[in-house]
Amino acid sequence: MVMSKKSVAVVMGGYSDEYVVSLKSGQLIYDSLDRNLYDVYKVVILKDEWYFLGENDKKYEINRGDFSVTLDNNEKLKFDACFNIIHGTPGENGILQAYWDAIGQKYTGCDFYQSALTFNKKDTLAVLSKYGIPSAKSIYLRKGENINVDEIVESLGLPVFVKPNQSGSSLGISKVKEKSELIAATEIAFKEDDEILIESFLDGMEVSVGVIDFKGETIVLGITEIVPTNEFFDYEAKYEGASEEITPARIDDATRIRVEEISKRAYNSLGMSGFSRSEFILMDGIPYMLEMNTNPGFSPASILPQQAKIYGISITDLCGNEVEKALNKK
Repeated sequence: MVMSKKSVAVVMGGYSDEYVVSLKSGQLIYDSLDRNLYDVYKVVILKDEWYFLGENDKKYEINRGDFSVTLDNNEKLKFDACFNIIHGTPGENGILQAYWDAIGQKYTGCDFYQSALTFNKKDTLAVLSKYGIPSAKSIYLRKGENINVDEIVESLGLPVFVKPNQSGSSLGISKVKEKSELIAATEIAFKEDDEILIESFLDGMEVSVGVIDFKGETIVLGITEIVPTNEFFDYEAKYEGASEEITPARIDDATRIRVEEISKRAYNSLGMSGFSRSEFILMDGIPYMLEMNTNPGFSPASILPQQAKIYGISITDLCGNEVEKALNKK
């Protein structure tokens, strides 16, 4: 008996400025999935429209009641699994996962709670501190709260980083070196989110660590050293090549083992699944966690595919492993 192939929708796009990167990531996954095992389809989710991309790039609207598509011959297309590769909202912050859970649609990556939690930098670091994972000293502010510049500088020193609490892509982040620049920096961050973090500056090497669960085991794909040509790893550095990325990072074995151990511990203690990329600053051999991304960039230029290549896992196997886990979910 010939097993029928499973249908997999590669779901890309999103509601934030990161949708451009997501479309590139989606294309790589679409191209890489094994056609002997799966029928692969493209689904794009944007603010204004959710659609399935058919032959000759014809758009078919997604029925949101059950995430199905009605084709020209009135045939209904349902997906056995959705490969979620949306960066930012709604695919990286739990909104899409909660909807899929509600309608009984299987999907790749982590669950609703892990997505929502890790998209919130403050809450992630608070949870991980309970597991002995260090982070920078920080102050949290909500929009409309009184900002006492002197108190902040006294507590954190200078320079500081001002960041939106929930935002991908390093949008709205500033490095503040002078007291007089702090208020303006908070205004930039508040444009992206109603909650912001002001963090003490950690003077060390930034590393980006890919962690996945592959064939039942949590593995560190690689540790990439980020050498920014700009002041820090900002949007331009991330997506327009204004940084050098060195894999593996130039660190000694003892530090490497410590980074691997802490990265795995963070992943496992949050109950993660699927792709993840955590950012750390290494200072005096200690990794301080900045954030965890649960749907990191996966375009050919992105860090995770580069790490997989060096680790020796093909993109086809990496993506196939995700689909198999999704299909086996209860």
